[in-house]
Amino acid sequence: MRGDYTGPMPYLKRSGEPDLWYELDDFTDPWRNAPCVVLQHGNGRSSRFWYQWVPYLARFYRVVRPDVRGLGRSSADFDIERGLTLQTCAADLAAILGALGAESVHFCGESMGGMIGVVFAALHPERVRTLTLVSTPAYLREPGKASAVLRTASLQSVKEAGVKGWASSESRSMRFPDDADPGLVEWYATELARNRPEAAEAMARFAEKADTREYLKQVGCPVLGLYPSAGPITSGAQEEVLRSSLSNLQLVHLPASYHKVQLMFPATCAQALLHFMAQHDGVACREN
Repeated sequence: MRGDYTGPMPYLKRSGEPDLWYELDDFTDPWRNAPCVVLQHGNGRSSRFWYQWVPYLARFYRVVRPDVRGLGRSSADFDIERGLTLQTCAADLAAILGALGAESVHFCGESMGGMIGVVFAALHPERVRTLTLVSTPAYLREPGKASAVLRTASLQSVKEAGVKGWASSESRSMRFPDDADPGLVEWYATELARNRPEAAEAMARFAEKADTREYLKQVGCPVLGLYPSAGPITSGAQEEVLRSSLSNLQLVHLPASYHKVQLMFPATCAQALLHFMAQHDGVACREN
């Protein structure tokens, strides 16, 4: 929202579909028709996980941060087993952009959020200026990894340790380095625990089946990839799928062997995104 915004927080109410929450951060000059950038969170998370990036971006771009259906403050009042797919999430994004009157946007998604972006860019090429993928797998049916994701996020695990307990254990195993700020890891687990246990289980099954390979070759916009140099979820084989499928890919590696580069390198990632968008918009993102 703008610094002087006093209206209600954005909440898209719909008939027959779940209501959707999104944050709008806009500190651009009031007389400019600044473009939008969508920041889409990943599996089990919410719009709040982009808090570190907003100060870098919102001075030059209108920042839209949606909560995926069933997560955060978006409604879970739908068949969560059948109604949670990459395609329905892409349709939700189209509805939000329609409500905002945004004809085209830059899209940045982390992990599962990037997979939603791939599908959206493939189905709505005229609406995506650039696509940025942060630690985004092309698919999750890689031998040994899909089963691990599903197993650690199973309902039994959630029930035994609680969502927060499961999140804390899972974070240390592949999300963060051993020397990560304990406050950050605690906050991460607390935020994930805001979700209902059944939503966490449904999201795990959703993630385990997600696959963007049929959509990647349909993406024609410029793509920036921000990836850990040795990620536990995004492998070299997956990066090769990206390279062979995306005709206009710029891949940047961050020195990490864990998944959450979004939270561990926020300034580096946000500034890379800012300059990538500005390059393709033909503008300079700096103060006079």
